[in-house]
Amino acid sequence: MSETQNQKRNYQKELDRLLCLSALGTGSVPTLLLHSCCAPCSSYVLEYLSDYFRITVLYYNPNIYPEQEYAHRVEEQKRLIGELPARYPIQIIEGRFEPREFYDAVRGLEHIPEGGERCHACFRLRLEEAARTAAAGRFDYFTTTLTISPLKNAAKLNEIGEELAGRYHVRWLPSDFKKRNGYKRSVELSAQYNLYRQDYCGCVFSRQERELQKQ
Repeated sequence: MSETQNQKRNYQKELDRLLCLSALGTGSVPTLLLHSCCAPCSSYVLEYLSDYFRITVLYYNPNIYPEQEYAHRVEEQKRLIGELPARYPIQIIEGRFEPREFYDAVRGLEHIPEGGERCHACFRLRLEEAARTAAAGRFDYFTTTLTISPLKNAAKLNEIGEELAGRYHVRWLPSDFKKRNGYKRSVELSAQYNLYRQDYCGCVFSRQERELQKQ
């Protein structure tokens, strides 16, 4: 499928259809491995999807800089999961934190502006780990919270997710979580749970761009 066709797809409607089918199933609750980039972005997604799935959050983000920032973000993720009401218990897997994996993935793309090919390589790195983990754990679906951000390319994320789903033989859950005021709801939940909301995506390059913007 071409990039133009992907841009025209309504991923929220595709998700609606899947959730409807899930609700009409045999009574067994499907499992979902949810890659999470941070607690604020996951807040609405967990609130939304925990009525339909038994969710395990995968916190794999070797792009985050510096290490203290990573530690802060992962603890906020764990705190949110512990405090957020959910129909089915939410589990968490803390992935390894090896920044070299990120730097290897984006080598040669360091100077590309935020939102371009460097980000796409980072998406692929994290989603591939999610696909591998979902396949190994025999999850019914995998997806990511990244599509909730107005700054992230949902079509590209879904394109990568679908490609990896075919490679690892695990179903991709389509999403564009920013739809239906999903991003707005995440801001509300962040305030409700007093979550730490970072002002840059996570990597050293996005932090540098943010500092330049502030200046």
